[in-house]
Amino acid sequence: MRGPDTGKNETITALLLDAGNTRLKWAWLRRGRLRPGGALAYAPRREFDTQLRRLLQQAAGARRVLVCSVAGADIDRRLRRAARAARLPAPEFARSVRRAAGVTNAYAEPWRLGVDRWLTLVGARQLFPGEALCLVSVGTALTLDLLAASGRHLGGAIVPGPELMVQTLLERTAGIRRRARGGAGGGRSLYARDTRGAIEAGARHACVGVIERALAEGERRLGRRPGLVIAGGGASRLTPLIGGARRRRDDLVMRGLLALAALSSGS
Repeated sequence: MRGPDTGKNETITALLLDAGNTRLKWAWLRRGRLRPGGALAYAPRREFDTQLRRLLQQAAGARRVLVCSVAGADIDRRLRRAARAARLPAPEFARSVRRAAGVTNAYAEPWRLGVDRWLTLVGARQLFPGEALCLVSVGTALTLDLLAASGRHLGGAIVPGPELMVQTLLERTAGIRRRARGGAGGGRSLYARDTRGAIEAGARHACVGVIERALAEGERRLGRRPGLVIAGGGASRLTPLIGGARRRRDDLVMRGLLALAALSSGS
């Protein structure tokens, strides 16, 4: 965990929370600027609750607590409870909707689009207005979404992230698990020289293959190749394997939260 640093003389306008599948990430809005924070792992439970309480205590005076959550009802309840204990405003949980901040949701039932993906689309639209984009987030799952230059979402895909692929093979295949013990792990090549390396290389290259296919289909649908924007805790393991230009932005969800918060406040 990177310790919270709110600054002694800067007023915190908002605390932004991104509750993913395995960890909670945070950022601050101070004097109109988004400032990076850190991350907390959910396990062990007692340690997470202690660290969350300390984080929220250091956000004293924040006018809003903005939340993107795909973590489930239990984490959401704990966030609400911790905010009350810290005497902060009630957390505002973002929801996926049909249209907002210049982005139109492709889903027939907008709520079915994960709110993290929705906010990524909104955040990317704010940072790169008028650009066609393929947005990739690499975490427990690897998600891909295509955004037209007009702001129209054209749909997306979800596959297991590279770490989940590796874990699944190790958990579900006894022979591979035994042979993978003590392996050195994979490098950049697809062709590894031990079982552990072969699993890791296969997972990474499988994900890169999906990304390259997404870019190719995006080009076919849009008539030009979309810009690739990649984010997430697992992105650094994939970017060296991806050919062509790409941009790394890990703040898209937070940017999306800010854009929707501005709309709700009327500013």
